Amino acid sequence: MARYRGPVEKLERRLGVSLALKGERRLAGKSALDKRPYAPGQHGQRRTKISEYGLQLREKQKAKFMYGVSEKQFRKLFAQAARKEGNTGENLILLIERRLDNVVYRMGFATTRRNARQLVTHGHVLVNGQKLDIPSYKVNAGEKIEICEKSKSNPQVVRSLELTAQTGIVPWVDIDKDKVFGIFTRIPEREEVIIPVEERLIVELYSK
Repeated sequence: MARYRGPVEKLERRLGVSLALKGERRLAGKSALDKRPYAPGQHGQRRTKISEYGLQLREKQKAKFMYGVSEKQFRKLFAQAARKEGNTGENLILLIERRLDNVVYRMGFATTRRNARQLVTHGHVLVNGQKLDIPSYKVNAGEKIEICEKSKSNPQVVRSLELTAQTGIVPWVDIDKDKVFGIFTRIPEREEVIIPVEERLIVELYSK
């Protein structure tokens, strides 16, 4: 299945949770989920009982749409997580958190992960001083992520950094707002990654 490119706020309403798919609208309390906290469509306000499989599938959909990965990429990440030592669900979340597009978002250089992916694919991001346009690149501890010189004054980048006063910056990155670069200081602990996803249900889904 290809990456979803439709109306993202409908996804949040369908799944019943904010996935940070809309930057400033979400911060301003103007997202569609805030205005209409029920599923889209004619029968969106009906109460429906969700099966165990439905709950598991919904958690996977949350993670996929929130991080902006395709089904094929998600399955590949899960396979990598299962091969690593430790808790497979935690491994999965931490692997996705290390994606370059997600790290650019976490550093506050973009208001959404979709915008961060655009910055990467359009060649606006440097990793250790070298241009890298692969959003799925796994960032390692100690690596320097920088917006290239010509893009540091990009209005979207500037505005995104301004908004970090509201959103804050995660503790596993260290950024310099003036020079528009950051260091991915360490791989986070699972409890530090605050997301509305129960990865245990994703593991159960793939273990069937």
